[in-house]
Order: sequence, then C-alpha cells, then structure tokens
Amino acid sequence: NFIASDIPAILKHVRKIYLIENNETVVLTASSVKIYNAERREVHREVFNVTWDADAAEKEGYDHFMLKEIHEQPKGIRNTITRRMDEEGNIVLDGIRMTKEEIENFNKVYIVACGTAYHAGLIGKTVIEKLAGISVEVDVASEFRYRDPFVDENTLFIAISQSGETADTLAALRLARSKGCPVIGLCNVLGSSIAREADATMYTWAGPEISVATTKAYSTQLAACYLLATEFARVRGTLADGQYEHLVTELEALPEKIEKTLADKERIQWFASKYANAKDAFFIGRGLDYAVALEGSLKFKEISYIHSEAFAAGEMKHGPISLVENGTLVVGILTQPDLFEKSVSNMVEVKSRGAFLMGLTTYGNYSIEDTAGFTVYVPKTD
Repeated sequence: NFIASDIPAILKHVRKIYLIENNETVVLTASSVKIYNAERREVHREVFNVTWDADAAEKEGYDHFMLKEIHEQPKGIRNTITRRMDEEGNIVLDGIRMTKEEIENFNKVYIVACGTAYHAGLIGKTVIEKLAGISVEVDVASEFRYRDPFVDENTLFIAISQSGETADTLAALRLARSKGCPVIGLCNVLGSSIAREADATMYTWAGPEISVATTKAYSTQLAACYLLATEFARVRGTLADGQYEHLVTELEALPEKIEKTLADKERIQWFASKYANAKDAFFIGRGLDYAVALEGSLKFKEISYIHSEAFAAGEMKHGPISLVENGTLVVGILTQPDLFEKSVSNMVEVKSRGAFLMGLTTYGNYSIEDTAGFTVYVPKTD
C-alpha cells in the first residue's frame, strides 16, 4: 500500500485508490488500509479505479514534461470536445443536470479561479456573454472568499481548477454554496475535492499534468468554457440560424489547427534563443487577445524568470508606455478581426519608443510585417 499527494506519483504501482477527505486519519499497513473520521469512527470508502495510461506520467522522449504537455494539447482538446458530442454532432453536457428553465433563469454567472484558470475564466466570460447573453463576473478566488459577493440561487457559480484541490477556489466554492448558488466544478482530476463538492462537474480530460506551469489544462479549460457557452446559448435561443452547427464544426477543427501551430516550433525556438537575455517583456492585446496576453505574460515570467507584464493595448498610453525602452520586447497579439487595426496602432506607438515587436496573428494578416520585426501565425478560427 502507498500514500501520496497526487495520483501520478503512484500510477506505476497501483490502479485502485482511496480518496481521503479533510480531517480524516488513515492507518496504513502492508496488508490493510483503515480510514477514520474526526470522531474516530471507521469510514468505509469506495475504491476509485484509475483509468489513466501509466505512460502519461513518463516523458516519452521529450526533454521535459512541459514540452511534452505542450504537444499533448491537441489530444487533450480532442478528448474534451469529443466526449461531449453525440453521433448527431450535438453537445451533450452529461453530469451538469440542469433543466432548460434553470439555464434560462440564471441572471448572472460567477466564474472564480486562481492563476491560469482565472485567465481561462476571463475568456469564458467573453464567450458566455457574447453567445448566451448572460452577465458574467470573473473573480480571483482569494479575493472572492474574503468579501461579501452579491450571489444567490439565481447565480450560477463556476469554479475552475486543474487539480480540483486549489484551496482558495475550494473555499470560494463553499462560500457560494452557503449562499444557495448552484455550482459547476470545471476540473481535470477525477474525484478531487471540487469535483466532489460541486453540484455538477465538467471534466477537461487533459490527462495527468505534471509540469509546474500548467499547459494543456489551460487550453482544455478554454474548450470546456466554449462548450458551456455554446450549449447555454442553444438552450436560451440566442444563436442565429446555423450558428450552433458552425460553432460545433469550429470546435472540432481546433486540435488539427493547434497541431499546425506547433509545427512552427523551429522558428519560435530560433526567436526565443535570440531574446533569451531580455530583461523585460510586455504582452499587449485587446478583447480576447488581452486575456491571452495575461496568460502569455504569466507563462513567460514563470518559466524564464524574466520580468513580464500584460496590458490592454489601449491602456499603454495611460502610463505603461513610459516603461518601454530601446530594445524592450513587446509581444502584440492580434487575432480579433474587428480590433486588428486598433491593435496595430498601439504597436506603432510602442515601436516609436524603440521597442522590438513580435506579432502573433492569424494567417492572412501579413501586413503586420510592416510593423513587427518577427511574427508567428496561427490558423483562423471563430
């Protein structure tokens, strides 16, 4: 018998797992496992059978887990989406268990998370509001839990967490439940605390994530948010004719488009080696691109230990531009067609201060090369 902090640590040796609750005591011997609650009464717990492939906890030839998990994103998104589709191409939210009337009656959605999951929630806010027409607030869990938020039984609370064990997010979930909110947990780990305490759970099926900086969990969280937004919009009748089928088709095409993006890794590696000694970097974007900029900046400083900040591109002129010096790396993200020209003008502003510009945009926007010194292109999607 083994005891561990997470499933991948013992995946080579066991497939039958007991999940331990807070305030429980375990007596472990070579031949027995006994679980006791706070009153010292023995608890009889069902065995949880792990179905993960043990190879998922190995590097499989990659230099490190983060590189491996970056390349596992297409598979994770494919699993997240296809497990939620029926044979007719309709989204099926098994386990959510919400009636049409409940979805129609929500007057607000609250998305609460930490770090990378919070950034996924920012995109979730945009797409739920745009598609389903429901007001959405996003909050950092460590802030939500220490104030008195206006939530009630007509507020849908969505807690996002890769591990399902994030302490601040779990505390926020418990606060929301105490106020009568129906709760959806959006997480990656079967049987985790958030999965058990939420009224319903939507798993991301990314497989075990081992690298310290979350990678495939973020992209699968985005896919799950888009699935929720699209299905809520269908139920609420806010989509135009044919829009539902179009969105489903675009979702199903994502894994292949991500593979195309990853195929450009040699150019990206070349550029990274050229700017590996940078002291500062700024990520700028508008709308959805600003939410992506926040995540890009977080990854950049977390992995490279280089100082990095993200700004809404239109805010650069209100102070942050004074930090831009000759040679400062500025990454401009421009994937929103209706905001493209405005974002280019913001990049021109920072270029006038001596910044070196990297552009991230969709294929076809080749005019960006008149402004940016280096550009990465990604396939167009909705």
